[in-house]
Amino acid sequence: MSFKGFETEWKGKDATVGETIKKILRREKPLRMKLFTAKYRLGTMVRKLDVYIERLKHRDAQMFQKVVDAIIAKDQARATLYANEVAEIRKIAKTLMTLQIALEQIQMRVETAILTGDIITSLTPVIGAVKEVGAIMKKVMPTLGIELDEIQEILQESVTEVAEIAGYGSIALPSSPEAAKILEEAKAVAEQRMREAFPELPSIASPSVEATVEEH
Repeated sequence: MSFKGFETEWKGKDATVGETIKKILRREKPLRMKLFTAKYRLGTMVRKLDVYIERLKHRDAQMFQKVVDAIIAKDQARATLYANEVAEIRKIAKTLMTLQIALEQIQMRVETAILTGDIITSLTPVIGAVKEVGAIMKKVMPTLGIELDEIQEILQESVTEVAEIAGYGSIALPSSPEAAKILEEAKAVAEQRMREAFPELPSIASPSVEATVEEH
């Protein structure tokens, strides 16, 4: 049976499979608890990232002021040093913002799956996104990256469990453009938030330019 056929049954045109799964979701149900756990942990990660991003904003403001002070003092070497630090801070902040926004989108998909009971069609494309976000997260925050691996496992187990109940056996995860779409949308939003949250650095004159100015 195709995913489309499963979705039709889930929505009630052929109620047998849908009713079976919904009964499971209404019981004390480890399946529903798994999804609630995944949703809660995703929300916790979003809030943790928010704390880290705020810390980076504070650090950026400090370094930004040092850039301005160094420019006023005509200390180009220090201005460049601080500007490079600002650039590095903002690079990390942009990555964390992108990951945070992607996790927010994934969390909404999990919530939709909980509300509608549409486990397979809602979660199957998202699992790939969790995997990709986790791979990026491990490079900047390894602990959260490992936690995302655990969330991916929870979602995979949920999909597998529903598939077995519905009589599909194991379901191979298709290569879905959904993961790339989530990350691309997250990057676009993150870029907008970066422009709003971080002021543009003042230009730093090179030594040759300064010398020319002094000669005149």
